[in-house]
Amino acid sequence: MDNIKVLLAEDDSNLGMLLKNYLAAKNYDTTLVRTGTQALDAFSTQSFNICVFDIMMPEMDGITLAKEIRLSNQEIPIIFLTAKNQQEDIIEGFISGADDYITKPFSMEELIYRIEAVLRRTGGSAVSSVKEGPYQIGSFTFDPLKQILTHKGKAVKLTTKESELLELLYRHKNEILERNYALKAIWIDDNYFNARSMDVYISRLRKYLGKDLTLKILNIHGKGYKLIC
Repeated sequence: MDNIKVLLAEDDSNLGMLLKNYLAAKNYDTTLVRTGTQALDAFSTQSFNICVFDIMMPEMDGITLAKEIRLSNQEIPIIFLTAKNQQEDIIEGFISGADDYITKPFSMEELIYRIEAVLRRTGGSAVSSVKEGPYQIGSFTFDPLKQILTHKGKAVKLTTKESELLELLYRHKNEILERNYALKAIWIDDNYFNARSMDVYISRLRKYLGKDLTLKILNIHGKGYKLIC
């Protein structure tokens, strides 16, 4: 599976490297630049799935950068990072072409949640590069595009949420899928009702996969789930 390619522009070298390393650990192929001009040059010569730009940068600020990019590309998702939180700054950011806006300080997990959510909303090539398959999960074949789970010739049509959750579990197979990460990635909001809904979908997936005794979806207390396969 090809990794999502991120263009990250952040003039704070420490924060930039921290973000780059965290994104790399989550399998995002990240190009880090430190000025708006460098970001525009990189965008002009390379291919990316999503842009993450600090607003306050030397040579060219993030809003001007976004406007320049939108002249040639109306589709690529753009997320702004900024210490500003005034309403007028947020509005200016969205007018310039941003798809989302994160105010510093923020958690690394929040950035991942936002990237996942924006890719899901915007669709297109960014999402298609995340979704592939079909996957072999034990004795099952799972096609996330058709949302079909097949076992010994018998196919089950999954709901969209079931399919998205199973794919997320598979992408994190044999490692912990953080509960809040899954909620933000699929339901966008990690409120109580969505959390209860996800528990129901986990139970359904356990029932589907129960035909293969080598497969397990474990509850990791206080953290999330782990698909053993």
